[in-house]
Amino acid sequence: MRFPATIFLIDDDSSVRRALARLIKSAGYQVQTFVSAREFLDTMTDTTAPACLVLDVRMPGLSGLDLQRELQTAKVTLPIIFITGHGDIPMSVKAMKDGAVDFLPKPVKDKDLLRAIESALTRSIRERAARDELEEIQSRVRTLTAREREVMNLVVKGRLNKQIAFELGTVEKTVKVHRARVMDKMKVESLAELVSLVERSGIHKR
Repeated sequence: MRFPATIFLIDDDSSVRRALARLIKSAGYQVQTFVSAREFLDTMTDTTAPACLVLDVRMPGLSGLDLQRELQTAKVTLPIIFITGHGDIPMSVKAMKDGAVDFLPKPVKDKDLLRAIESALTRSIRERAARDELEEIQSRVRTLTAREREVMNLVVKGRLNKQIAFELGTVEKTVKVHRARVMDKMKVESLAELVSLVERSGIHKR
């Protein structure tokens, strides 16, 4: 399986960087290379295509693990494949716990790297789809009035119209109007669909 994808490659060793870039390009991927984690951060732009990061662990300045932490802090969901000639087991365990796709020793085998890239891009597609879905749900929620939002929250908690009317100090007829508007604005046709949408978004926890 191949995707129209971008691979961000960071390695301070120019020979390794060139060799890996050639390999990745030969597999049909676009490659952007960087000599340091700082250079990547300074020029990083969002891409609509699937993407992943192939990253050396030990580099001058920001290390690969430092970059992983910075991306997490910035809430950048970019799957990472670590490569290293100096990695140890605790380091790899920490990297994987923090969400790395793989941790490959140098000299990295071609088939291992390409397999890891394919896995990382699959994750990238899945995460982007989930993010796009959440953004779409949130855009629908923003169209609700404050009262419609209150009604929706009570509906998904299983309250009946008359219970909602009592809690909000209004009449059942008014609740029915608000409830219909919620269903329309949230683009759902059933209570089960509304509950599922709200559960997936996590907005009921706010």
